[in-house]
Amino acid sequence: MAASLQPACLDLHFAGKHPPPLKHTNATFLRCVSSPNFPEPDSPDANLTKDQRKVVRIAWEKIVRWSRSLRAKAKTDVLERTRKVVVLGGGSFGTAMAAHVAGRKEGLEVNMLVRDSFVCESINKNHHNCKYFPEHKLPENVIATTDAKAALLDADYCLHAVPVQFSSVFLEGISDYVDPGLPFISLSKGLELNTLRMMSQIIPTALKNPRQPFVALSGPSFALELMNNLPTAMVVASKDKKLANAVQQLLASSYLRINTSSDVTGVEIAGALKNVLAIAAGIVDGMQLGNNSMAALVSQGCSEIRWLATKMGAKPTTITGLSGTGDIMLTCFVNLSRNRTVGVRLGSGETLDEILSSMNQVAEGVATAGAVIALAQKYNVKLPVLTAVAKIIDNELTPTKAVLELMSLPQVEEV
Repeated sequence: MAASLQPACLDLHFAGKHPPPLKHTNATFLRCVSSPNFPEPDSPDANLTKDQRKVVRIAWEKIVRWSRSLRAKAKTDVLERTRKVVVLGGGSFGTAMAAHVAGRKEGLEVNMLVRDSFVCESINKNHHNCKYFPEHKLPENVIATTDAKAALLDADYCLHAVPVQFSSVFLEGISDYVDPGLPFISLSKGLELNTLRMMSQIIPTALKNPRQPFVALSGPSFALELMNNLPTAMVVASKDKKLANAVQQLLASSYLRINTSSDVTGVEIAGALKNVLAIAAGIVDGMQLGNNSMAALVSQGCSEIRWLATKMGAKPTTITGLSGTGDIMLTCFVNLSRNRTVGVRLGSGETLDEILSSMNQVAEGVATAGAVIALAQKYNVKLPVLTAVAKIIDNELTPTKAVLELMSLPQVEEV
């Protein structure tokens, strides 16, 4: 009980530190809640007493002081030194991140490398991405181009927002213009279907530079909400701690929290597998199987992601953090999710071809599902829910039959 009252449960992380323990405050609060006079939540006397309000006030004041002291020490030299950032890809999330970075500093040049000349013209003339955000005005320091050489010239950081399945070919085509020391911040989530590679493997291979600096950015974040400056929290993961801290400085703002991690595998694999689980969640919704089914399925899916990720070397704490459970909750339960939408339509009886032909964005979970099964075989892990999604996508199993099969699995003991 006492441990759960620590401020760390608020997931407040600054420079990898947690707030100080509130020893006396916790003890006082425990005495309050254990008192026979402490009112039941539903009783008319459930309002906090004067002493109880004091306990809460002191706890909050300690958190605020701790936060302010760390913010006062925070470095800002990375943002001050940064002159140019390039964003590869003109999709919704790439556009949202381009707008966010451009708003971090006046005079910062943000180049978007896009393939659609009409989108390029729309961004440069009207400051709108006419395809994805026609009603959102982009900062004037966001500049679009179809010229890879011009976009990458003298860039300090590169945000890679090209879908995973197209990344290898795309990067090979621009590799001659990429500085070997240019840090790549990957926004793409998924697994390459034929090779089972993650972006941390795809980027250095495609650029023929095993030492290309790499950071994975992940976490529960819809592009639309970023464009609307709504509070969001994400994670940057890199084996290079200094680089992770630098990217944290570059991206963190009053409405975007950035935590750091060294667990690149955990952050990437969680970001890839949650898309497959979101399709499963959508199927349950499309079939109108109810909330009990949804809770059971997502819980099982979380376990499967943890089983596979830890076999691949990920830390369990990463899977239960922002880039794992946080992203799973957002993607599985919110209608803005592309992968969930695919599942809803599959569960409603539409074919995959009908669904994909009507979408103007990539649902990475569709391609990733097949790769997940290959990974499960490689690491000898049973993944019933994620495997069922792959078989439904391959048209080898109907959603109705999948539900019957999953409900018929042997009863097990939770461990």
